[in-house]
Amino acid sequence: MRAAPVTEQGDLIRWVELPGAEPARVYLHGLGASSAPYFAATAVHPLLAGRRSLLLDLLGFGISDRPTDFGYTLEDHADAVAAALRAAGATGVELVGHSMGGAVAVVLAARHPELVSRLVLADANLDPVVPSRRPGSSGIASFTEEEFLAGGWREVRELVGPHWWSTMRLAGRVALHRTAAQAAEGARGTRPTVRELLLGLTVPRAYLYPAADGAAQLPGPGVLLLPVADCGHNLMLDNPDGFAAAVATALGREAAA
Repeated sequence: MRAAPVTEQGDLIRWVELPGAEPARVYLHGLGASSAPYFAATAVHPLLAGRRSLLLDLLGFGISDRPTDFGYTLEDHADAVAAALRAAGATGVELVGHSMGGAVAVVLAARHPELVSRLVLADANLDPVVPSRRPGSSGIASFTEEEFLAGGWREVRELVGPHWWSTMRLAGRVALHRTAAQAAEGARGTRPTVRELLLGLTVPRAYLYPAADGAAQLPGPGVLLLPVADCGHNLMLDNPDGFAAAVATALGREAAA
């Protein structure tokens, strides 16, 4: 396990690192997740193995510290990851982000372009969402922070089920709520939107999505679109071989200009 301080208070981001060739490949998990459980099989897959790989947990999640005085916006997360990558001596990385981690990856590439050479998004969040009582960021954001900390998290636990909760329970509750809430529509959402930031980037970009979902809401020109069969939102867990093959394709081709 590796670690680096990423705030003035010395809060640590931690990651599991696999040795290999440069440039490094960095994996960012989704909301309430942790990179090692979600991406370990991908990082060592025969199609992708041999590259220095950082399976990094965002501040507030997994094995990283869980400060309560951190903002947890996408910009805050992106800047914290940037600090960790600089401490690790990782520049020009190939960045793979899932769901909310994909949104952080886009913001990171926009704010710290020297750190990212390629971007691979796995069913990433691109647009603000309307809060509603359902699993995911919209369900968490339907509570105020006070409501969530006072017991709303228990309702979320029942909504997400035992599989997701197995990693979500590791997250700081303040971190979990603030990270989810910033994605909701309103002043806390990223402006410009993540979708707009993505389309404005110049690095090679790819977007992986469940084939059964279709392509209606996917990014526009300049982004390589790669469907993955036989999977839901957790592409890398539902179809490890198909996901690894799509990531390998994404990293082996330049996205259209």
